[in-house]
Amino acid sequence: METVDRRTVLASGALTLAGVATTTSSARAQSGKPIFDVPAVTIPIAGEKDVFPVRRIYCIGRNYAAHAIERGSDPTREPPFFFQKPTDAIQYVGIGEVADHPYPSLTRNYHHEVELVAALRSGGTNISPEKALDHVYGYALGLDMTRRDLQNGMAAEKR
Repeated sequence: METVDRRTVLASGALTLAGVATTTSSARAQSGKPIFDVPAVTIPIAGEKDVFPVRRIYCIGRNYAAHAIERGSDPTREPPFFFQKPTDAIQYVGIGEVADHPYPSLTRNYHHEVELVAALRSGGTNISPEKALDHVYGYALGLDMTRRDLQNGMAAEKR
């Protein structure tokens, strides 16, 4: 009797359930074409013709003590936390321009916060504080829009 590990059974069962999709996916994988196009997100660089590619947006929450207290947290007991936003959250507005920003239809409590944005030129691990600025390309000003009703609801559920 042939022994099959659980991972193989789960994978083969999932492939069987997927049926036609596995054939299509494997055919596309062989052709090297992506399943769908994901446009590159870039923002202009002030004073240059080049653009800066945005691949990831990392955010830090609860990093400002006064705001943490305002939101009901104790900054001495609850450390800052990290999360990501999708690159399609960027709405570039040029210097001296005005743009419309769609108000989310399902919210009644929409807040803005001005943020310092650091554009990184390189990543790394265990970077010393003395070397941290070597990894920064430049800075920008950001406007972070938050649906407080959604955020408060998640906080009430401890999520």
